[in-house]
Amino acid sequence: MVRPVVLIVGGGRGIGAATARLAGQRGYDVAINYKSNAEAAAALVAAVQADGARAVAIEGDVARADDIERMFDTATARLGPVTHVVHSAGIVGRNSRLDAASADTIREVLDVNLFGALLCARAAVRRMSTAHGGQGGSIVLLSSMAAVVGAAGEYVWYAAAKGGVDALAQGLAREVAKEGVRVNVIRPGTTDTGIHEPGRLARVLPSLPMGRPAQPQEIAEAILFLLSDSASYISGGVLNVAGAR
Repeated sequence: MVRPVVLIVGGGRGIGAATARLAGQRGYDVAINYKSNAEAAAALVAAVQADGARAVAIEGDVARADDIERMFDTATARLGPVTHVVHSAGIVGRNSRLDAASADTIREVLDVNLFGALLCARAAVRRMSTAHGGQGGSIVLLSSMAAVVGAAGEYVWYAAAKGGVDALAQGLAREVAKEGVRVNVIRPGTTDTGIHEPGRLARVLPSLPMGRPAQPQEIAEAILFLLSDSASYISGGVLNVAGAR
């Protein structure tokens, strides 16, 4: 039996890493993109392989078009054609008001969160769409509840980038709806990962309706659902996984 192949962009840590582990357990072979922490990526590959899946780590910068093309080509060469894609790469930059943020911070966050998502989605469609000779597939893009609440005083540029991801999914889902490709968005709420500045989780805890942040595994479960055939008639969907926020 041929196993589906999922490429997790930004898969070396946090939600992406949890998704990689769960995907391996659910019958996928897994390509894990990382930018700099090769040791952590190698450990994650070993963990996925221990569950019986094939897995490979692929270094690459999601803000660089050449790197993204190489990620897809490497995943295909090592594991077979990519059938599912998760864009989980994300950074927020140093928390501040917009008028105190540097142009470099804003540009970097937009490049990773939005420009990278656009390029990854483009690469996926070029390979998976039946209009390009592909067999179809599923794309899940990670947005954020920041796109809804705006993240005032912390990182409105990140919220703006994630709002762009929401729009990307809506438009692209319609473009490829008859070409076998589904495109959906997950909006995580506050999640216990390393994306936060020190002390932020404790500071925002009183504002969380459930009184706790999400765990990466909880977001990964939603991602795997939207990737799967159980969500076969869901495209252009936005799923808030935010604990009633």
